[in-house]
Amino acid sequence: MLKSSFSWLALLLLAVSVCIVLPSRGQNRGQNQEQVQLPDGDGKATVQAACAVCHSMNQVTNAGHDREEWTTVLHMMVNVGAPVPEDQFDTVVNYLSKNFPPKPQPAAQIIPGNVDVSIKEWVVPTPGSRPHDPMFAPDGSVWYSGQMANVLGHFDPKTEQFKEYKLPPKSGPHGLTPDKDGNIWYTANFGAYIGKLDPKTGEVTKYPMPDPNARDPHTPLFAPNGNLYFTLQGANMVGRVNPKTGEVRLNTSPTPKSNPYGMVMTSKGTPYFVEFGAPKIASIDPDTLEIHEVVLPHEESRPRRVAITADDVIYYSDYSRGYLGRYDIKTGKMSEWPSPGGPKSQPYGITIVNGIVWYSESNTKPNTIVRFDPKTEKFQTWAIPSGGGVVRNMVHTPDGNLWIACSGMNRIGEVVIKGGTKVSRKN
Repeated sequence: MLKSSFSWLALLLLAVSVCIVLPSRGQNRGQNQEQVQLPDGDGKATVQAACAVCHSMNQVTNAGHDREEWTTVLHMMVNVGAPVPEDQFDTVVNYLSKNFPPKPQPAAQIIPGNVDVSIKEWVVPTPGSRPHDPMFAPDGSVWYSGQMANVLGHFDPKTEQFKEYKLPPKSGPHGLTPDKDGNIWYTANFGAYIGKLDPKTGEVTKYPMPDPNARDPHTPLFAPNGNLYFTLQGANMVGRVNPKTGEVRLNTSPTPKSNPYGMVMTSKGTPYFVEFGAPKIASIDPDTLEIHEVVLPHEESRPRRVAITADDVIYYSDYSRGYLGRYDIKTGKMSEWPSPGGPKSQPYGITIVNGIVWYSESNTKPNTIVRFDPKTEKFQTWAIPSGGGVVRNMVHTPDGNLWIACSGMNRIGEVVIKGGTKVSRKN
C-alpha cells in the first residue's frame, strides 16, 4: 500500500513539475540526488525526508519562490500525501523561502490604452488547491478545477459563496466543460479517466481510458454532434467519449512527444488542438479521429493554449517564444506578434471576445492580462493584482467579461471589461 502511494505521488509530482510549480524540466526521482547538498538550517531534514520520497532535490534547489508561493506549493504537496508534519510546516516554508528565493523574471510591461478593466480576485477555500481551469456555467456561476485538492469548485458571483465537490481519490481534475443538462465534465489528469459530475447529487460518473498508456486526459470540449473530444498531453493522444454509449476511443498523434494541449471547436464542429511539444497545430476528424497537422513557421514555437473566432481564425499563445500567433484555417495564412512582456513572458491562457484577443503572460512579474486588437494590431496590458501565479486558462462570459484561475496564488478572478458588449455568436 505504501509503495502504491509513493508511486502515485511520484507521478503526480512529475506532472506538477512539468506545469511550473517546480522547474519545468525536472529530473526523475533519484537522478543526481547525491550531487545536491541542501543548505544547513531548521527544516532541512524535513525537506530531505519529504521531498526525496518522490523526486530529486534538484527540483527543489532549481526552484525559486517567495514565502507566499512556497506556502502554496507546500500545501499542494501535503494535499497529495507529502509527509510534512503539521508542526514543521512553517519551519519548512521559512527554510525554503530563505534558501530558494524567487528567480529573476521579466518585468510586466504595462501598456496604456482606451479600454478600462477592473480585476477582482477571490481565494478558494482549500489551501494549495492550485485552481487550474475556470468554467463559466449557463446559470451565471463559475466552476474551477482544484487540481491538487482533488475537488471541483463552484462559485456564485452574486453571493460570493464557494462550494467544493470532492472527487474520487487521485483524480487531479484539469479541464472543464458543461453539458446541456447542467452536468460538469472534467478530465482526470492524474486518474486516467473522463468524469461527469452531477451538481444536484454530487454523483460522479467515470469513463476510464481503454489504454493504460492514456494516463493524462487534458482538455475536454463538446462538439455539435454531442460527443466529447479531449487531448492527452503526456500520452501523446487525442480521444472521444460518446456520452450516450460510454464508448471511449483514442488515437495517437503522428508526431512523437507532440504533447496535445489546448483545443477549440470550429463553427463546423471540427476540433483543432495545439501541440505543446512541437511547432504544430492539428485538426481531428470528428468521425474517424484522424489527425491532420499544420507546421508553424518557427521550429522553436511551442503553442500551449488556443482560441478561435466566429469565422474560424485561430489564435494561439506561443509559450516558448513569447509570441501571439494567428492561423487562418480557410486561407492557411499565418501571422505572429511579439508579446509585450518579451521572449520570456510565456503567454498562456487565451480567449476571444467579439474578435478581440485576450490572454495572460504567465512569467512576467506580475502576470498580466493582455488585450490585442487584430484590426489595429495594438496591445494593451494590465497587471493582475495578486501577481497571478500563472494563469493557465481563461474563459469569457456572455456579457463579454473574463474569468481566470490564478494557480500559484490559489485564487480565481473576474476581469470586468467596462463598456463591453455582449458576445456575438460563440465569441
